[in-house]
Amino acid sequence: MPLPAHVTRGQGEFVIQTSFTIAITGHNEPRLERARQRFLDILTRETGIPFSREVSSQAVFIAKAEGPSVEVQKLGEDESYRLVITSADVQLTALSPLGILHGLQTFLQLVGVTPRGFSVPAVAIEDSPRFPWRGLLIDSGHRFVPVAAVKRNLDGMEAVKLNVLHWRFADDQGFHIESKKLPLLQQKASGGLYYTQEEVREVIAYARDRGIRVMPEFDMPCHTRSWFLAYPELASRGAADSAGFDPSKESTYKLLATFIGEMAALFPDAYFHTGGDECDPKEWESNPRIAQYMREHKFANGAALQAMFTGRVEKIVAANKKIMVGWDEVLQPNTPKDVVIQSWRGQASLADAAREGYRGVLSWGYYIDLNQSAAEHYQVDPMGDAAAKLTPEQQARILGGEATMWTDIVSHENMDNRIWPRTAAIAERFWSPQEVRDLDSMYARLSVVSQKLSYYGPRHKVVTEEFLERMSGDPDPMALRVLASVLQPPRLYQRQELRSDFTAINRMDDAVEPESETARQFDEICKRIVAGKALPADWQQARAWLTMWRDNDAKLQPELARSALTQDLAPVSKKLAQVAEIGLGALNALEHGEPIAATRRQESIALVQSAEKPVSVLLIMPAASVQRLLEATKEASVQN
Repeated sequence: MPLPAHVTRGQGEFVIQTSFTIAITGHNEPRLERARQRFLDILTRETGIPFSREVSSQAVFIAKAEGPSVEVQKLGEDESYRLVITSADVQLTALSPLGILHGLQTFLQLVGVTPRGFSVPAVAIEDSPRFPWRGLLIDSGHRFVPVAAVKRNLDGMEAVKLNVLHWRFADDQGFHIESKKLPLLQQKASGGLYYTQEEVREVIAYARDRGIRVMPEFDMPCHTRSWFLAYPELASRGAADSAGFDPSKESTYKLLATFIGEMAALFPDAYFHTGGDECDPKEWESNPRIAQYMREHKFANGAALQAMFTGRVEKIVAANKKIMVGWDEVLQPNTPKDVVIQSWRGQASLADAAREGYRGVLSWGYYIDLNQSAAEHYQVDPMGDAAAKLTPEQQARILGGEATMWTDIVSHENMDNRIWPRTAAIAERFWSPQEVRDLDSMYARLSVVSQKLSYYGPRHKVVTEEFLERMSGDPDPMALRVLASVLQPPRLYQRQELRSDFTAINRMDDAVEPESETARQFDEICKRIVAGKALPADWQQARAWLTMWRDNDAKLQPELARSALTQDLAPVSKKLAQVAEIGLGALNALEHGEPIAATRRQESIALVQSAEKPVSVLLIMPAASVQRLLEATKEASVQN
């Protein structure tokens, strides 16, 4: 995952022996040697075999790049590769080192354990990406994300062939990067948490080693309250309550020219993101001085004033030999055609930009902080809906997409289980052919990739357990683990509506994964039971799970009161037990073809439906599946 463009299965398999070695031939450069070592490290972690790090003339895996990398990775560089695996050897070839990096990841994903040991199937793969821009946004503006967390997610990005880290440094809540020319920014607005410029260079080099560009974002003219702690004169009204810069002052552009110039020199990438989203024009229109400026310069409204601001900022960015990227709102009648539009509003907005001659990137549908399923993200396509009606020339302007990890209600402690493994499914949407859409195949492969990602660095598989141990104070919170396995946080923005304080990230809705794999599998079993396609093992598994969920409440209730962090889970556990009891009754009725008394059936459906609504800011995921079983039962004409 991503599924390659062209695959031809061969005969047999390549067995990985303790003598396994890999050599780089053709063009070589330091990052290819580092990639070779990294490849062997990951292979050792998966197999437990301590492979030699020395280069051997008898290597069974030969990787050959035809030519060098460019000094600064560019959008649209050739990333294709050819990987041929036989029972005797492995040949990986590519035009550039980027293709080698990607081919190494494909090989690692093919490794599996067999009766003969660890092996890779014989296969010939011709592969290249569908889109040149395949990104992940990490938001270090709402909350500071330590360098170690950024790096481990770059490791995950390499594994699934993502190639853009969109790194956002500032928001209303904080300013988290060092400026040597405007040091008050980090001194007064970072809370002491910021990246030094040396740390930024370190991350950029780390990303480049993995074939990943790093694009910075500094949102403006809004989402900028943190700036005003250092430079209150930038605010369009009092610094304490202003939402945006004052676009009417020349001093605003002078300071931004200084800052953008410094950051443009720090980040080598050709693209520079200036945000531009979610401004409230009324703040400018209600300010007498700014309103007077608007009248004098014939700005019809605040939106027109922001368009002027965007144009001024674009000139500053261009003067520093960078290409500006901005959210939907920066697209105005006079926006220069070089500006890249990142769409959070949807495919129609992206398509409109393409029709008007702008290149664009889609993020709508890939907001991984909103706790949607992998299937929901997977079915969103940058070329879907409105974009499907574009001409080929217009479609060529759609560069790809980005998953977005916003941190307003997530911290570096739990962000990994928000990002992974679902972002691997999004990465496939950006890389693989558009017709690759089978959800059963996606989920089957996603499970394998999730395990393999653990060998790279992402901590998604341990986050929940660590949170449960902290919440309970128990080194083995077995009953709490059973409950957590079938819970999810509320979807979309409902979680923010139900829980006002996200200062501390330490509750069950922070701990559980955005998509419960156990609940998803249970629902698939319930679908097969209702459709009459269930195997005996399906009935057995459904009954085992329902029995466990029913009986778990009696074990868990005494434990919940011992911790302030788990006390509010008592109704959640009770409700799950009730749902499970109803599920067992429905299962018995379906298995034996027995009807359920009308009153009892209606009461059961009502209880299950109530359990589908959030309880203590949590969703009890088996509830909808049990309702599916109930609705398939027959209603008795006479109450028992």
